[in-house]
Amino acid sequence: MIRSIKRFLTTLLLVAGCTLLLFCASSSRVRNFSWFRYIYSQHSSVDLPVATSLEQCAAAPFVMPTSGWIGIVYGDSILGTQNHSGLDIFGLEGNGVTPVYAAYDGYLTRLPEWTSAVIIRHPQDPLEPDRQIWSFYTHMADEAGHSYIINQIPPGTFELPVKQGTLLGYQGDYNGQSWRSIDTHLHFSLVLDDGYGKFLNETDIANTIDPSPYLGMRLNTHCADRPPVCRPDYTCSPLDLGS
Repeated sequence: MIRSIKRFLTTLLLVAGCTLLLFCASSSRVRNFSWFRYIYSQHSSVDLPVATSLEQCAAAPFVMPTSGWIGIVYGDSILGTQNHSGLDIFGLEGNGVTPVYAAYDGYLTRLPEWTSAVIIRHPQDPLEPDRQIWSFYTHMADEAGHSYIINQIPPGTFELPVKQGTLLGYQGDYNGQSWRSIDTHLHFSLVLDDGYGKFLNETDIANTIDPSPYLGMRLNTHCADRPPVCRPDYTCSPLDLGS
């Protein structure tokens, strides 16, 4: 009699456990997958190449994310409107040649639909530690949409830890669905957080930050050196800004 009761209780526990597992798998599949993807990306050890001795101005927290001619600076006029939200850095060797690197430590995301772009979350702004910011890198593909982002960073990568100098990909001339063709370059910008852990729309200059103090150069259209050079007085004066 006692053995029968034990068998019954054991069977009951097994059935209950299996039912619970099936319920979780069916009703929370998307949530559980998202949770797994988050945990995986947080703790996976992806072997990413990291460069050293990249160009960096004295006392500036960021390294230059790529090499070449800084042809368009922050706030420059594009199509008649003073709205350029970052830097355009033109490599001279053509597509897929000039490397692009992480400017600062952080957590990288490449959304599933992104062909040529990645964004890196920096939990603590090195110049304003109370806020989170993001660095954005794009045009890393050719005109036909062949991506030059390295294979270790496929579409759908979320929160991948990267170090300053991590290789991200190579400059290209991809411009999405725009009717404007472009030359090979990297567009680099610093983007504000929305206060809830997400990046704002980078195409609106109001959502971005002047990169001058982060790179130690005058990169604001109101007082930019052309070409930019490292200098301790990298901010525009009130006279430059017209006030």
